[in-house]
Amino acid sequence: MSNPIKLHPPLVKGVITSLREIFQENRYADKVIQFQLKSNPKWGSRDRAFIAENVYEIVRWWRLLRKIDARRWENNGQGSDDDFTRILGINLILKGFKLPAWEAFKDLHPKSIFLKKEKLQNERKIAQSIPDWLDELGERELGNNWDEEINALNKMADVVLRTNTLNTNKYQLKKMLQKSGWETTSSPTAPNALMLKKRGNVFSSPFFKKGLFEVQDAGSQQIAPYLMVEPGMRVIDACAGAGGKTLHLAALMENKGQIIALDTAEWKLKELKRRAKRNGIHIIETRTIKSSKVVKRLAESADRLLLDVPCSGLGVLRRNPDAKWKLSPEFIERLKNTQADILQRYSQMLKPDGLMVYATCSILPSENEQQVGRFLENNKEFELMAELTISPAKYNCDGFYMARLKRGH
Repeated sequence: MSNPIKLHPPLVKGVITSLREIFQENRYADKVIQFQLKSNPKWGSRDRAFIAENVYEIVRWWRLLRKIDARRWENNGQGSDDDFTRILGINLILKGFKLPAWEAFKDLHPKSIFLKKEKLQNERKIAQSIPDWLDELGERELGNNWDEEINALNKMADVVLRTNTLNTNKYQLKKMLQKSGWETTSSPTAPNALMLKKRGNVFSSPFFKKGLFEVQDAGSQQIAPYLMVEPGMRVIDACAGAGGKTLHLAALMENKGQIIALDTAEWKLKELKRRAKRNGIHIIETRTIKSSKVVKRLAESADRLLLDVPCSGLGVLRRNPDAKWKLSPEFIERLKNTQADILQRYSQMLKPDGLMVYATCSILPSENEQQVGRFLENNKEFELMAELTISPAKYNCDGFYMARLKRGH
């Protein structure tokens, strides 16, 4: 296979620096890559794609790649720059790239690397490149489905757009994007979603700046409609974050009514305000949860309530592969306590006869059905109306869970 790009030392350095920051300084991959690309404005689009793709691939296949080069890593746990360079070399060989005759690559032989990879395919935790504890947890909670789910979660995620129906429709957006060189296809999972055929920086598009679309996974685009909102309602999005789903709710409400967006992180709500302005949305009011009073003051005031709770994020490993290496079983246990607490306390903001959606971007029943089950046992005035699990393996998108509950009198 011919080289898609010439391997320049500055590009290799960009990858190595990123890997060091992710694995030795424990920084988040998306932020590291963002910083790298911002710091090197002279890099062309192919250079930028090379950095981003290789860093993400190496993070995704970290355990497998290290195992292929096991002798090197067994004696050198943290890894030197030379070790990271070799890992990049192995990743490029596996993609069919012909390496230059550099000292760092001198004993990397394609035939031997492919053979080693083949031999490692029988052990799932190595072949799928996940920590032992995660493999055990996945098998315990998902049984026979774990194989296909972790396989799907190791695929590269599509770039998916959500049409802002307040400003355009999907067909108009598709035409406009096509004229400016962005080819898209529709998604079977979400009615207003368009998937990019080729990756690229859509945030630089004038259509994004005009508020015609947001970037949001097709699975995630199912959550806001699940709340069954209508124009004129009072809706609370209680874990709003930077507001992807809040903006979707506002579009579904035709920018009529009131949405109160709550979060404990003030900076996320500031980002939400900025996004709302770009989208031409004026029905969102933000409030930072600085104490329990904020929630108590809103008791029985919402027609609809969205609880998109903090979770393990195991459903979105395709987008955040470094989460595999940063999560721990103890952290997930703590999150489950947080989820139960939010469900119990925040549910009191819902009016009688109102609807609430509990949602996560996890595929673990212990964060999903089991949380809802326990809540219903302790809160007899609520009943489960419907629930939906979006499996990455079945839907070819990120993994989500949502449950719609009704509050009685």
